[in-house]
Amino acid sequence: MAFGGSGLGLREPPGRGMRSPQRLPEPLGGRGERARKRRCGLYVCLRKAAGVAAHVSAFGLSVYLGALSRLGTSRFSWHPACMALAVCFCMTEAILTFSLDSSPFFFCSIKAKVRIHWMMQVLAAVFASIGLVFIFSSKNISESPHFTSWHSILGITTAVAVCGQLLCGLCLLFPKLINTYSVTRLRLYHATCGLVAYLMATVTVVLGLCSDWFKAQVNGTLWYLCIIVPLIPALVIMNQVNNGYLSKKKIEI
Repeated sequence: MAFGGSGLGLREPPGRGMRSPQRLPEPLGGRGERARKRRCGLYVCLRKAAGVAAHVSAFGLSVYLGALSRLGTSRFSWHPACMALAVCFCMTEAILTFSLDSSPFFFCSIKAKVRIHWMMQVLAAVFASIGLVFIFSSKNISESPHFTSWHSILGITTAVAVCGQLLCGLCLLFPKLINTYSVTRLRLYHATCGLVAYLMATVTVVLGLCSDWFKAQVNGTLWYLCIIVPLIPALVIMNQVNNGYLSKKKIEI
């Protein structure tokens, strides 16, 4: 009688002995965990690449529109140049300051980032105001009617929304002006409404790229490329705000 591993003195049927180590199931830290880490690493790399693309798009489109406007040749030439600098560069970089993946001020504290964000938004408001003054002046001189296109209507609506965001940001910059209990909620509203205002500004830019002025200078494949460029930072910022604020709010709810 052979003594098996069961301790009962009986032979075990074939195939029912101890499994070899090769056939044991993978533990949680095994193959599945390594695959998950590879996916996470790839996701982080893609997010960083998207962030870099957002910075390049914002800077490139601002410079391109500034060069295309031939600044100083007419009153109108100041409008696209200033608006591109305000929306495509200053406003975009102000929001990307808080990005965890591609912020150029990653070495700064949160307090310093808030100050940088505020200064960039003030610059955006200044350049946008200059652009609005010049387009109003240009239309008055040429005796053209105001607010006859979707670009102009959405543009002035966005300007009003941005002014509201500046006031909201001012309250967050100096929280003693409001109830301390409301700061956290106001920060969420500021981020959410700020995203809406930025998307409105992006749509306004895209509508400007569909104008007769722009189409007269740019056409074909380059025009389609210019339409896509402002959408890149918009998608990155949507993901940033969703991950930073909206998803956390859903968890709390």
